Amino acid sequence: MSMASRDKPADPRRCVPRLYLVTPQDPAGLAQRLAQALDAADVAAVLLRLPQADERTQVNHAKALAPTVQGKGAALLLDGHPDLAARAGADGAHLSGIEAFMTALATLKPARIAGCGRLATRHDAMVVAEAGADYVMFGEPDAAGRRPAFDAVAERVAWWAELFETPCVGFAASLEELEPLAAAGADFIALGDCIFADRRGGAAAMAEAARRLAAAETVA
Repeated sequence: MSMASRDKPADPRRCVPRLYLVTPQDPAGLAQRLAQALDAADVAAVLLRLPQADERTQVNHAKALAPTVQGKGAALLLDGHPDLAARAGADGAHLSGIEAFMTALATLKPARIAGCGRLATRHDAMVVAEAGADYVMFGEPDAAGRRPAFDAVAERVAWWAELFETPCVGFAASLEELEPLAAAGADFIALGDCIFADRRGGAAAMAEAARRLAAAETVA
């Protein structure tokens, strides 16, 4: 359940990414939906967005889902809340922005994964990697659902993959973005609403994601 750096091939674009699943914040029916999605494809990590609730409810929510995630060999990461990771039995946390990441380091390291996204500049990404981030994420939406243009996300992933060993996660807003992010050299590809809001169901969407990655590997 580690997201540590892998030895990259000579051409980083030949690296076949693994999937990183981002849950919806609404906990209704999530256990079953998550189990179905995890059964449909290999997933490296699940980013759990905790409901707006008191800490005990949040911890219990994460504890209830941990066996489903970790039983599949995936890392369970909390979206923020680094102080709850140990109590919840999570493998780490994902922090938004350089300030939140730096504040959380002492709480998470060295026992747990500390990842970081919403990095406004290339410099910010380099700073958190130097500080010990287990991965950096590019392209995730902000609280209002906005994100950079996809071409800019893919360009940022390609730049990172060329130069740095710290793994990067490219956020795919749709299944169609999987192949270009894989071609850019992402180590992991994050999928969220395009899985859980798919009318076919999460299992069918995840199966398609796995097929797309396999096809990208064949092309590479």
